[in-house]
Amino acid sequence: MKATIERANLLRSLSHVQSVVERRNTIPILSNVLIDADANGAVKVMATDLDLQVVENMSAAAVESPGSTTVSAHLLFDIARKLPEGSQVVLETADNRMAIKAGRSRFSLPTLPRDDFPVIVEGDLPTSFEIPAKVLAELIDRTRFAISTEETRYYLNGIFLHVTDDDKPVLKAAATDGHRLARFTLERPEGAEGMPDVIVPRKAVAELRKLLEEALDANVAIDLSASKIRFTMGGEGGVVLTSKLIDGTFPDYSRVIPTGNDKLLKLDPRSFFQGVDRVATIATEKTRAVKMGLENDKIVLSVTSPDNGTATEEVAAEYGSDQFEIGFNANYLKDILGQIDGDTVELHLADAGAPTLIRKDDKSPALYVLMPMRV
Repeated sequence: MKATIERANLLRSLSHVQSVVERRNTIPILSNVLIDADANGAVKVMATDLDLQVVENMSAAAVESPGSTTVSAHLLFDIARKLPEGSQVVLETADNRMAIKAGRSRFSLPTLPRDDFPVIVEGDLPTSFEIPAKVLAELIDRTRFAISTEETRYYLNGIFLHVTDDDKPVLKAAATDGHRLARFTLERPEGAEGMPDVIVPRKAVAELRKLLEEALDANVAIDLSASKIRFTMGGEGGVVLTSKLIDGTFPDYSRVIPTGNDKLLKLDPRSFFQGVDRVATIATEKTRAVKMGLENDKIVLSVTSPDNGTATEEVAAEYGSDQFEIGFNANYLKDILGQIDGDTVELHLADAGAPTLIRKDDKSPALYVLMPMRV
């Protein structure tokens, strides 16, 4: 293989695929990226960790001899990053080595045969639909912070996508770690009817979100079966991310969304966030709870730490129900408040031991549930 590629193209493609590659691999070929150049000047770059695969197509300035090989993903990316801007990079393979030339720089890297490179076999992906990239990015941003990192409850280690018929057909995304729940709802896209319930793994979600950043003005094509999902960004010749799905059953989370919480608290999410952030300064690992005392048209935030003392702050709010106190994990509360982009946030409360419903308003596509802590 011998191909000449502009540095900017090479760098962009490698930046998309190399982050899939784990830094430590017991299987050497998984540290490599597959580069495949054809006679028409198209170059395909591909990386995988056996559960997740990213493929990007780019055009070369010239392909003198077509062919394919695999070479260290992180090394090639670091080299491309350090090469002079605007340079033409020549990739040439011979005798299990890849020569990289640009300007006055010369590198020679070991290669492994392409036949050893594993490819995820997608099989049949019967459900196909499209979502605007902006909407998909928002769906991820509004839910992914609640994904569980506890490996024992592996079925919570992702975002749950499913369709339901509420007042109208919708597609819902949900994530929970047992302490908080985030749910995002959008109109069911055409073609998504009858789709299986799927759990997209945390790593696939993170990689997808990075790739979306450069394709926000277009649509994303989504094809899925009960075991695999494929996201195609940038249309023909764009980036394709294919991932295995988590093989497990997501719990019926709708049971924990409270419907009868009759105490309504309304306040400015920014001043609430800042108040929680300030009083939580003295909190320790043992005392992560921030106590909220609800009074007429104000809340009093307080943290008491046996080691660090106490902190309190009053925040103006709209509240007209019974006075009571409730405690929340300060970080979880801040995570949710950070998602509210408006001048008001609503907290629907019941009592100190019941889950609290948090949302921007009743028209917001995003909804959050937070379990209280004892304080």
